[in-house]
Amino acid sequence: MISRSIALELQQSGVRWSPASGDAFVINREGFEGDVFVVSDMTIESHEFETGTILGFNGTTEWALDSVALEQALWLPHEHQLRELLRGAFRSLTRTGSGFRVEFVVAGRDTFVEEADASDAYATAVLALVRAAV
Repeated sequence: MISRSIALELQQSGVRWSPASGDAFVINREGFEGDVFVVSDMTIESHEFETGTILGFNGTTEWALDSVALEQALWLPHEHQLRELLRGAFRSLTRTGSGFRVEFVVAGRDTFVEEADASDAYATAVLALVRAAV
């Protein structure tokens, strides 16, 4: 799973999240530091309102939570979601002696990043693309 620090960098760089069933997230609020939640059509639904997106907790054991604003949630994208964000820039993922290497194209040049975790490698590549676009 992607690290919270890289997920926060993605959020701060402007990568936006439209919650869908199966998406993982954490709540940026005291008391929830170790909890990872998953959007589910049965328990945590994404509700769109004029004022913004709300994640509603329906009949879960999280009885203290009715809902949380999307701005209080930090998306933890899965590997396939990060690959989708890379789009046509993605070339390959390979295992290295110390982790994983993602090769991709940024600004017309072949490049790569290496991280201990495959999800973090994908996310670091996405960050490189976002930063190059600015």
